[in-house]
Amino acid sequence: MAALWIVAIGVALLAFAVGWAVLRRKSFPCPPAFVWLLENRIMEHVAGSAVIIRRARIAQGMRVLDAGCGPGRITIPLAKHLGPEGEVVALDVQPAMLERLNERIAQHKLGNVKVVLGGLGRGMLGKNEFDRAILITVLGEVPDRSAALREIYAALKPGGILSVTEVLPDPHYQSRGRVRSMAGTAGFEVEEAFVGWRSYTLNLIRPQASLG
Repeated sequence: MAALWIVAIGVALLAFAVGWAVLRRKSFPCPPAFVWLLENRIMEHVAGSAVIIRRARIAQGMRVLDAGCGPGRITIPLAKHLGPEGEVVALDVQPAMLERLNERIAQHKLGNVKVVLGGLGRGMLGKNEFDRAILITVLGEVPDRSAALREIYAALKPGGILSVTEVLPDPHYQSRGRVRSMAGTAGFEVEEAFVGWRSYTLNLIRPQASLG
C-alpha cells in the first residue's frame, strides 16, 4: 500500500513538473477555473491589495490602470481606496474574468471602475491617461511584452509609475533583470524596488521630462 502511495505521489509531481514546463513556454492568461491560484492567503500575504497600493504610492483621486485585472482581486480594494474622485480602468482579455469582476462591482456598489475587454499592446489605452498602472503576475502572460510596456509608457502621464509585481512559483514569472531590461528599452527608469524571497515589486517611472 505504501508503495502505491509513493508511486501516486511521484506521478503527481511529474505531472506538475511537466505542466509547469509547458505553461512556462506559453504566454496565456490564467484560466478562470484556476483563479484560486491567485486568490488565496499566501498570495494576499506576499502581493495583497494593501501591499500593492502602498508600494505604488496610490493616492485618492488618481486614475489607475489595473492591467490583467482578472476577477478583481486588486481592482475592488483599489477602487475603494481611490474614492469617488478616482477611477480604476480594469483591463483583461478574458470575458469570463470580467463577468466575475462586474458581479463584484455591483455587490460593492462601486461607480468608479471602468471595465475594458482587451489586451495590452493593442493600442487601446490612449496617451497621458494614468497616474499609475499595475501589473501583478501578468507581464509573462502577454505575448508581446515589449509592445505592452511601450503602450503603458505612453498611457502614463509624465512622472507616472508602472508598478510590476512578480511572485514565485508563477510559471510565467519574469526575473527582475528581464523586467528592468524590457522596461528600460520602453523608456522607463527604475524608481524603487521591494524584494522578498518569493516576490518582488519594481516601480518604473515615466520621466517627468518625457514628452512622447
